This record gives sequence, structure tokens and C-alpha cells, in this order.
Amino acid sequence: MTLASLAEQNLEQFGVYERLIFDADRFSNLQLHEQSQHLAGALAELGLAPGERVLLLMANRPEVLISYAAIWRAGGVAVPVLFLLEAHEIAFIAQNCGAKILITTTELLPKVEGAKECGAVFEHILVAGSSGPEHMSFTELIATGKRLPVVSRKDSDLAVLLYTSGTTGSPKGVMQTHGNLVAATRNSQASSGRDGSKDVGLLVLPLAHSFGLGVLVGGYLFGGKSVLIRWFDPKLVLDSIREHRVTAMAGVPAMYIGLMACADALEAAGGLVDTSTVERWLVGAAPMPSEQLVRFEKRFGGRMYTGYGLTEACPGIAIDREGHPRKAGSTGLPMEGVEVRIVDDDGAPVPRGELGEVIARGNNISPGYLGLPTETQATFRDGWLFTGDVGYLDDDGYLFIVERKKDLIIRGGFNVYPKDVEEVLHQLPEIQECAVVGVPHEVLGEEVAAYVVLRSGAKLEAARLTQHTQAHLAKYKTPAHLFFVDSLPKNGVGKIMKKELRKLAATQLGRA
Repeated sequence: MTLASLAEQNLEQFGVYERLIFDADRFSNLQLHEQSQHLAGALAELGLAPGERVLLLMANRPEVLISYAAIWRAGGVAVPVLFLLEAHEIAFIAQNCGAKILITTTELLPKVEGAKECGAVFEHILVAGSSGPEHMSFTELIATGKRLPVVSRKDSDLAVLLYTSGTTGSPKGVMQTHGNLVAATRNSQASSGRDGSKDVGLLVLPLAHSFGLGVLVGGYLFGGKSVLIRWFDPKLVLDSIREHRVTAMAGVPAMYIGLMACADALEAAGGLVDTSTVERWLVGAAPMPSEQLVRFEKRFGGRMYTGYGLTEACPGIAIDREGHPRKAGSTGLPMEGVEVRIVDDDGAPVPRGELGEVIARGNNISPGYLGLPTETQATFRDGWLFTGDVGYLDDDGYLFIVERKKDLIIRGGFNVYPKDVEEVLHQLPEIQECAVVGVPHEVLGEEVAAYVVLRSGAKLEAARLTQHTQAHLAKYKTPAHLFFVDSLPKNGVGKIMKKELRKLAATQLGRA
């Protein structure tokens, strides 16, 4: 089944219902579907052929949902781009994927011009919002475009090209097929064990990110209503939860930590915070520290479900399951339809409880990276995705992610997993966020450095922090360098960019 067929099935299965709330606007699934039919016709008239790419450069808004559906209906490939990227990064993606059509918004046109100056070439630019004579109006194209029947595509055909955030180097175009995304959605449905058709979900994740895209596609299969937020604003999120009686939200740890800080400030100022309707908080893209998870559930109610995945898995690999006990520090059980193994450096399986590289296979696994055969061969082997993450499976089959291989610190021959140190740091209530990285050392190879962000108004002496880590960690794991900062560098979806912190620490210590 293709994604266009899944959209058709949504109407047949659920009928007409309120699908989307955005600011003061409300849309039924039928309205969104009909607009996508007309936009698909307009794209075909512009010359979009099956398999050709369309770049999407927008913050969250209804036009993103309409554009995805229209591109798939016309047989094209959607290439979503985080609007936070710089012009040269946008140009790289446009050139790499060969997109000739761009859909964007008025406020991002300066970035588009910058991308063109960096070498991007677009034959057609569609603009949602006011547009000049040199661009095409998104609204007018929907009004004039003829309804297009679904263009026949195969499950194995590309649906999306998602470029990695570049935290490990140049962005790579992850190829996601129709079959991959449909399988991932069905895996999610089978693993959730619940009827989502009555849910009111808060959709604040960027729809240009694999996690956000997965939630969007899931709406076709689950049904339900979504409250769409343009970008993360903690007060707006809390207000929207209260106003629309939201029952589920998906986010990353930085968002949830931000919600706690915002709620504390709001209530201190006499404001109202009500999250009593939320039953499920889904967290992914990065690990939620155990101490923060416990504090969050106590603060807001509901249950937080931890998940694990990668863009290359579209994105789900493991998740906390409804009806199964939760284990502290675990990302849950492998999702239905996904097989997980732990292997050594030679690719041989290791016994339960032993550390190794996490690998996964299933119909949701990407076929590889666009135009990068060497990288594809290294990451995708014999049907398995080699994640680059270090972890283990316990005797009950629960998956525990310990660290990214590249984030492992080797100090004097001893392995230090940053997550172990970060969990200890998060035991201190004054700490809002932290990140641990390795810095070069001429004798030990590497030393441990910690970057710490304190809660608003909190005070914490370096001596107390050091005393705490020394009491709870082996000597070789204790941070040799502490940096108190106002914020941590993050990518567009809120994941901490440790590569940037490693560079910063090396510079600050004169070891660059």
C-alpha cells in the first residue's frame, strides 16, 4: 500500500471528522483531502513526474499536511527541510536531491534567495501566504488545479527523502519508501494496543523531522484529531493542552523539560496549568533522564512512553508497551514487526545482558542513503540496520540504550558512557539540562567534561556538584571539567549537538 492509498482509506474507514486545529482554523479530513487532490493536479500541470522531488521548506502549518498528501498523490517524492537550516544547507539538499519545485512561505523567501545564491535552482516556487509576481500562490494553485486521481506507485518506490541533521557530518539523504512508512505506521498501531480515533493529539514536533512525520502519517491509520503548533513554545503548548483537552503529545526531552520550567513560572505568577486530560506523553529522539521522567509524571500526570528509533527506521525500533511494566532506563520492547539484536564488532550476536551494537530489521528499514553506496553498505548489511548505538537486551527482551558509539569517552583505557554521568548529574534538582562529552588529553587520551544548565533561579556551586559526582561515580568517570552555561546547542528538533560541545570544550581548554 502507498501513502496516497492510505489517505483514501482514512476517509473510507472513519468518514468525515474534524482532523486538524491550527490557531483559529479548523479542518476536516475531507477538506484537507480535497485540497491535496487539487494541489496534486497543479503539481502535475507544472511538470512533476513520478519519482521527482519536491522540496518543502515551512514551519508547521496546514499547508505542510496538504503538500505531503499532494506530492504522494502525484507520485512525487517529498523532501522536507527544517526551516531553521541556513541558506547554504538548504542549497546543498536541493542540489543533492535534484528538486526543481519548492513549496515555502513568505517569511522564508529571504532564505530561499540565499539558497539560490549558493547554487540552488528551482523552476517553480510555490508560496503559502502573500507572494509576488515571480512566485506562484499556493492558494491559487489549489483553487485552479484539477483534481488528480492517485498516480500508481509501488510500495518500493520512494515517498520521502529525509536529510539527517548533520550532527555527525554532512547531511545524508535517507530514502524512505511508501512501504517503509506504511509498515512503520502499522508497527506503531500494533505496538500501541489502543484505539487512537478518539485521541486529541498535540503535534508540535517539526513535520520536517522523522519523528514528526511519523506522527503525521500515523493520523491516516489511527484517525483522531491533531492540534498543530507552528513551533515549540512552552506556554502555547500548555495553553493548547488546556483549551483543546489534549489526550496525547509527542515530543523530545528538551520540550518536556521546558514545559516543567514554564509551568513552574506560570503558576508562580498566578497562571493556570491544567494537563489532567493528557493520558500519554511520548518521548523520543533522545533519552529522557530517569530523574526528569519521574519528576515530569509527578508534575503533569499521565504516563510517559519512551521510544527509540532512527530516521533510517522511519523511525520506530522500540517503545514502552501498553499493559507491560516499565523498566527504569529502558526504551521498552522492540516494536511489532521489528527484530532487534545486539552484536559485537564482528557482527556476531552477544548473550543477553552484554553490551554491543544495536541492530534492527523490518519492513520499516530504509533501503539506504541517496547517492552514497559506501555509507549505505556500511550501515545497511544483509537486511539489518546497524544503528551505531551501544546497548543491551535484558532477559525479558527490554532494550537499553547506553550510548552512541561516537559519544563513548575512553579515559586512560577505561570506557566512560556519558549517559551514566548525565543520570547522576540529573539527580541534583538544581540542574535543568546537562551534557557530558570527551575532550582530548595528551596522557589519558580523553577526559570527561560536563556542560550544565541550571533551573531558573537555582544556585549550585561547582564544589558541591563535584562532591556529588565523586560520591556516585567511579573516579575515572568523574568530570574533570565543569562548564555552567545558559543553554546547550541543539538541532532543529531539540537534540543536543554533542559534536559542537566537543569542539567548544577543546577550544575552551586550549586543546583544539
